[in-house]
Amino acid sequence: MALVLAMVLDALLGEPKWLWSRLPHPAVVIGRAVGVLDARMNDDTRGAGAFAVSIMLVGAIALGLMLMVLPGIWAEVIVGAVLLAQKSLVEHVQRVGDALRLSLGEARRAVAMIVGRDVRDMDAPAVARGAIESAAENLSDGVIAPAFWFSIGGLPGLLAYKIVNTADSMIGYRTPKYENFGWAAAKLDDILNWIPARLTALLIWGITRRGSWGDIAADASLHRSPNAGWPEAAMAPALGVSLSGPRSYDGVIEDFDWVHAEGRKDAGPDDIDGAVDMLWKAWALGLALAAMIALI
Repeated sequence: MALVLAMVLDALLGEPKWLWSRLPHPAVVIGRAVGVLDARMNDDTRGAGAFAVSIMLVGAIALGLMLMVLPGIWAEVIVGAVLLAQKSLVEHVQRVGDALRLSLGEARRAVAMIVGRDVRDMDAPAVARGAIESAAENLSDGVIAPAFWFSIGGLPGLLAYKIVNTADSMIGYRTPKYENFGWAAAKLDDILNWIPARLTALLIWGITRRGSWGDIAADASLHRSPNAGWPEAAMAPALGVSLSGPRSYDGVIEDFDWVHAEGRKDAGPDDIDGAVDMLWKAWALGLALAAMIALI
């Protein structure tokens, strides 16, 4: 029941600015912890990276166990709500759609907040695709995956997932600095997201039943990530648009395959609205599943 209440609380309140303007957000604290370990332990070896991730996991699990000792379920509910990201995700994605209706420049600035690719030369369809792809991927990473691990392991499971996911976003890159040190974080993040990514795709597909599951699996296999392609591959036929495709990173054009290649290539603000609607419907279906599990 703590998960159900946490999902509802997050959907209602999101990220209150009055609170996080006065206190450091737990995600920021987690990021600082990863940064400290990176600065002190990164000797460009996989062993050091694995040891750093082990320290993170032990600390996260220990903190979760201590919080669960508190009486009642409200510590679980509040921490769970803080570490879920449904409402904030919806707000960020919707902001891109609203901006795209005003001007391409505003839309580029809005989408730059949620994607890692170059935005300077994006046309309107590229901006819309970026917002929709971010919506799909972050539904998995920011909502379904943490909810899944919360349901499996309570606060220890949730905190363990969040610190690994944060570590992957900070050090899980194939760059000279992190190729070895970030390897353990990246691999563990892949493992922890394996089921949630496919569950997210199943939730999206279950809402519309557009496209076949076989086609979704085939498109997901084209993605450079073993997990991120799944929600994206389900979202594309649900909206009738093509996603992914060529884009620029650090000034270099990457010729990625199209996901749902037969879909429309002219995604626009209405499609972003459709993605936001899909976020809420998938969230509602996930909430219903969480409630059923709680009752059982």
